[in-house]
Amino acid sequence: MQFVKIDGMGDPNRDPAYKRAIEWLYSVSYAIKFAAKTKLQKDYVVPPLEGLWWADDPDDFVGRRKHLWRWTMLIMVPDFVDRSIYEPALAKSRDKLGEPPQSLRFEPLDEGRCLQTLHIGSYDDEGPTLARLHNEIMPAKGVTFAGPHHEIYLSHARKTPPEKLRTLLRQPVKSAELS
Repeated sequence: MQFVKIDGMGDPNRDPAYKRAIEWLYSVSYAIKFAAKTKLQKDYVVPPLEGLWWADDPDDFVGRRKHLWRWTMLIMVPDFVDRSIYEPALAKSRDKLGEPPQSLRFEPLDEGRCLQTLHIGSYDDEGPTLARLHNEIMPAKGVTFAGPHHEIYLSHARKTPPEKLRTLLRQPVKSAELS
């Protein structure tokens, strides 16, 4: 699948670069949507925000030490969209928002095999679910990490009470024997 992506690091609740990244992703994604509707006569719903999260030490992620986190935020783009739609959408967003983040890009993501679960509740309450996934489920299945933790945000964080947020938690995996 192809995505519009931006990289960053640090606490997403405090770092202004995170807010700017989200603003850019949505601006470009909606510009792509409207360009596809106009140029290709193909309409679609802009998919939910997604995030790839990791830390040098996975315990920093599970332990919610957010200042040590690294992230790539992304929004999926339909396969009928190509660079001829993306580039003008980027230019339109640049006119509105100024110079884009240096890591902003349009590229594919191929995660391969993943374990996945639905988390209902606050993002800060994900730690025990992730600890169980990392420390119990993955070893029991004979798999290990094959990429960053992946979240797909099914709820709108500003409109949904924290206890009702729905987030798909995904972990790309590979056979532990191959490591």
